[in-house]
Amino acid sequence: MSPLPQSNRGPFFAIAGCSLLGISLLALSSISVAANKTIDSSLQQAINGDHRSESNRARDQYRKPLETLSWLGIRPEMTVVEITPGAGWYTEILAPYLKREGTFYAAGFDAESKIDFFRRNAKKFKEKLAANPDVYGRVILSEIAPPTKTEIAPAGSADMVLTFRNLHNWMKAGNSDAMLATIYTALKPGGILGLVEHRGNPAVKQDPEAKSGYVNEVYAIAMVEKAGFKLTGKSELLANPEDSRDHPHGVWTLPPTLRLGHKDQGKYRAIGESDRMLLKFVKK
Repeated sequence: MSPLPQSNRGPFFAIAGCSLLGISLLALSSISVAANKTIDSSLQQAINGDHRSESNRARDQYRKPLETLSWLGIRPEMTVVEITPGAGWYTEILAPYLKREGTFYAAGFDAESKIDFFRRNAKKFKEKLAANPDVYGRVILSEIAPPTKTEIAPAGSADMVLTFRNLHNWMKAGNSDAMLATIYTALKPGGILGLVEHRGNPAVKQDPEAKSGYVNEVYAIAMVEKAGFKLTGKSELLANPEDSRDHPHGVWTLPPTLRLGHKDQGKYRAIGESDRMLLKFVKK
């Protein structure tokens, strides 16, 4: 991540500013922890659920679901939409967490898509939900495939929309603006968009199609703000300084994909999963 610009006001202002900022952040952090104490407990219970596989639990060290969702400000009574949940890694946590008090929409792939990958994954995800009604019985399944399928939740109903490592896919497909517009419509004014994405090297010019899977943070923020959102927070919770972001097969060289197979697998396992940005936006 690129360093913040230096102040031109001299050392006194720099030190004073840092001190005041540190005190303010510490105070805000204390308030946040105190306010979320019971919420974190119920979220931790969902994360610890027996329905989660050992392989999914093993990824908690990289994805940090408790810290990520708490930082974004999720609450159990919210209406939440998850965008293209894939195999349902986060769905396994969000569904039981929101089951009692909230409303949870899983906006998956188009089940009628001309693209086989989308059809197969939509079917597989639907089967996953049906196989465990105790956990997923209250999940509302919707689809996101603009311009034909854009009602991921009733317009203006969602308190929070979550998208995990999807932005690079939208860029490759050339539908980033349409996806963000769909999300914007679903959110109520002041609603939160939580975005996680593989973070690119700011010294490398952004490929508009993000073929490596990496997206520069400044580029991502500009794209989302262009859609009408306002950035309200950035977190380094998911940062990985060991990730050089320059691999033979892009982000898929790293775990869990390990596209090179056994070649240099120890090296890439030691790096771990990608360096990621965690951004919080609100609908204006």
